[in-house]
Amino acid sequence: MSAVGFWNIAQEDPSRLAIVSATGEKQTFGELYDRVNQISHGLRALGVEKGGAVAMVLSNETEFLETYLATQQIGVYVTPINYHLTGPEIAYILDNCGAQVLIAGERFADACLKAVAELNYDLSKCYSVGEIEGFKPFSSLIEGQPIDAPADRLAGQLMLYTSGTTGRPKGVRKPLVEAAPEASAAAAAAMGPIFNLTPNEGVHMVTGPLYHAAPGGFCMRSLHIGHSIVLVDKWDPEECLKLIDQHKVSVTHMVPTMFYRCLNLSEEIKNKYDISSIRSVIHGAAPVAIEKKKAMIDWWGPVLIEYYGATEGGGTVCKSEDWLKRPGTVGINWPGSDVKILDDEGNELPAKTEGTIFMSSLSGKFEYYKDKAKTEKNRNKDGLFTVGDVGYLDDEGWLFLCDRDSDLIIAGGVNIYPAEVEKTLITYDKIEDVAVFGVPNEDWGESVQAVIQLKPGIEETEALKAEILAFAGERLAKFKLPREIDFADTLPRLDTGKLYKRILKEKYKEEYEKNRAVHS
Repeated sequence: MSAVGFWNIAQEDPSRLAIVSATGEKQTFGELYDRVNQISHGLRALGVEKGGAVAMVLSNETEFLETYLATQQIGVYVTPINYHLTGPEIAYILDNCGAQVLIAGERFADACLKAVAELNYDLSKCYSVGEIEGFKPFSSLIEGQPIDAPADRLAGQLMLYTSGTTGRPKGVRKPLVEAAPEASAAAAAAMGPIFNLTPNEGVHMVTGPLYHAAPGGFCMRSLHIGHSIVLVDKWDPEECLKLIDQHKVSVTHMVPTMFYRCLNLSEEIKNKYDISSIRSVIHGAAPVAIEKKKAMIDWWGPVLIEYYGATEGGGTVCKSEDWLKRPGTVGINWPGSDVKILDDEGNELPAKTEGTIFMSSLSGKFEYYKDKAKTEKNRNKDGLFTVGDVGYLDDEGWLFLCDRDSDLIIAGGVNIYPAEVEKTLITYDKIEDVAVFGVPNEDWGESVQAVIQLKPGIEETEALKAEILAFAGERLAKFKLPREIDFADTLPRLDTGKLYKRILKEKYKEEYEKNRAVHS
């Protein structure tokens, strides 16, 4: 098979397996093609034309991929919405993106009903996978529609919203390209070799939420080169190994917390499943501890491929062999991408000098939808953009991350990067997860706070806190050590693996203000 792009593959090899749902149902490329065409016709019948918008609040299910592909052949913007959001948060995005149609899953009925009620949104344009009161069944969008490809096909665009960890989420909007959807698919497939993706030969397991740029993007890239997709609804470390063995998974996207939880499995469970089919484990989204990544490579082989990028674009990539030569790097810029380190005045900094990371967007110029001020603020005179991350390039151009500028702790005038402290603490054998951030301090401005989730069965004691500090003290300078350690049952992580630190920061800031009020 020589075809590239979902639509070409579906017509050339319709019996090829396309999707295995989280509940085990299978769908061929031909069956998926028919459904995609029917949804395209259904959306047009609702008045969704070129430049229009569709929003989805769906988990990792086939309807997500069907709807996504349908919009991408009729010149429409599609916005997948984080299904963990509340009603008002969904309402904000639904209104901001100008969605003409909303497709939602039954599990998210409560939040979606609150969102449409707040906006007085037209229920006749709301469809549900499962049952949501007042919504039309998703099947009615398809019923009676032809399976033939729609006329005047045109590539659509994905319009994602930033996670909003530092404020209101912003829509990352790119202009429509006057090209057939096959051309757009071919461009996505062209990135395959960078991540060791072999055309026509592969099974891609989706471990993260499809609404996020990375899991969704890598899933579609695999589909466009003929891979079968295995959808996972809720990730579990042993189930991950089991699915790799069962489906002979060759590629997947993971985040560091998944590595840590796999490594925490017993040797009996680790040896129970055959994972030799894995050729590429793509990872990013959060910093990874060097010792933990080395342990994963020792176990799974040199198949880990790290990248650095953003919803807006980017970025860099690093295969295992290169990473082992320079542990800690997140890669070198991939073809078509430019990465520079700039100071606060916009001047380019020399190698090994920390500064703000600026990148070019491989997929073209973007804007933060309806927010010209932020668009201009995050872009320099050369058209490069930043998301506020801090890092440096070595002499050969390999990128090393320090932290997000917004997460930087300044204690007594000294800069402390929480990510460095986190990557040290996570290697302690009793720690399951950790968050480090700055809290207000009258003497120093800020001090270092750690919140730790212990492994099951480990008792929270003051003696353990001392153990942890002693461990960290052998690896970090004294000024970087946490002034306080608290324990928590779980930490607020997004499905992407990113810590939602704002929740923790706000909690500790409120406690600080209350204490000041009491003692004033």
